[in-house]
Amino acid sequence: MIARLRLFWRDALALLFAVGDRRTPTRARLAALLALAYALSPVDLLPDVVPLAGWGDDLLVVPTILALAARGLPAPVLADARVRSTLLQRRLPWLLPGLGLLALVGAGLLVWGLLRALSG
Repeated sequence: MIARLRLFWRDALALLFAVGDRRTPTRARLAALLALAYALSPVDLLPDVVPLAGWGDDLLVVPTILALAARGLPAPVLADARVRSTLLQRRLPWLLPGLGLLALVGAGLLVWGLLRALSG
């Protein structure tokens, strides 16, 4: 599972690098930006305040849009972006665990807040 997560993280970073590349087609760039906007937007298919189900649509929709964006990238752009992503991961090996810890703390605070609001 950790290996899959690392590959996903590498590809997500690679897509971020590819968006900034001049060789990236506009269509792929727009799809990547759409995925980012959907992930950050408070307007979802299922609101994020619905426990688990609210994040479930993000876990399905965002990677699907990102995969479609990656398919629209020329092979040399994707290869260069993956190299940059791998180099960043080697320089900052704590980044992925740090973000995971941050997500867990955020989820814990959200659950704590919900439980406190429901009991009070």
